[in-house]
Amino acid sequence: MKKFIGLRTLKTAVGATIAIVISEVLGLRYAVSAGVITVLSVQNTKKHSITLAFQRLGSTLLALLISAILFSIVGYNPVAFGLFLLIFIPVAVRFKMQDGIVVSSVLVTHLLVENSISLFWIKNELLLMAIGAGIAILLNTYMPRVEDKIKSDQEEIESFMKRILLSMAESLRNQSVSISEGELFSKLEDKLKEATERAYINLNNNILYEAKYYVKYMQMRTVQLQVLKYMRGHFTKFYIAYDQTELVASFTERVASALHEYNTAEELLLDLKEVFKICSKQELPKSREEFENRAMLFQYLNDFEHMLEIKRDFKRDIDN
Repeated sequence: MKKFIGLRTLKTAVGATIAIVISEVLGLRYAVSAGVITVLSVQNTKKHSITLAFQRLGSTLLALLISAILFSIVGYNPVAFGLFLLIFIPVAVRFKMQDGIVVSSVLVTHLLVENSISLFWIKNELLLMAIGAGIAILLNTYMPRVEDKIKSDQEEIESFMKRILLSMAESLRNQSVSISEGELFSKLEDKLKEATERAYINLNNNILYEAKYYVKYMQMRTVQLQVLKYMRGHFTKFYIAYDQTELVASFTERVASALHEYNTAEELLLDLKEVFKICSKQELPKSREEFENRAMLFQYLNDFEHMLEIKRDFKRDIDN
């Protein structure tokens, strides 16, 4: 059963309330604006929340500077506000502060309504922004840990890949592709998408520690999935003799049994070289059909080699 109130909703409601109360205690005008800023600033990740807060603080300083100059020259009227927007929006976009355009513009309307650009009002608007964004950052320092779920994702992904490889071995021996194999590929693809998204959330919630490992792991498995799809495509295109079938099927099972997060794939690549040697010593094809089937088998093994090299390179990169 889904939770009625999510963590982000709870943090938003509590944060907006705290921001308004603090603003009122400090005697700020338009205290509700601080609550609205908190609502807009609570994000799904720590990094996004902090980045957004600094963007909005910067855009507020820019907006107050531009509006102060225009209001002192043109006056406090709709034309001045329109001119402000014509200047402020392009400049904010140019300096990559577009996320603060709406909030900063609302704060500028307070100056317009009060017909004043005095130090009191400038300080009032800056404090509203600082309190609203600051409360959002403070609340976002707590994010639920997702590492355990990611590790569970890894186990599921590896389980799907093992089952696919074992199914491929069976398909080689039976000379037919299992219907359930397609379902396994679909489930693996969905799980990889879900797990990759979770890995990026984990990365963006680690400010001091760049948790890139899980993102790289998901990227590695995603590339391997594409290679597995190529390998599966060969089954409908070639027929090989029993001895070749058993050789390739046995190796496929060997990879399935050895597939796990910390396997470097170095030994598997050496074993694959032996498979290539055995295939190369077999009797030459006697017909065009045999030649094409042998070529397709060679391509299948090449794809297998590429899949293992992806894991080997990933492990080397992580170790370095």
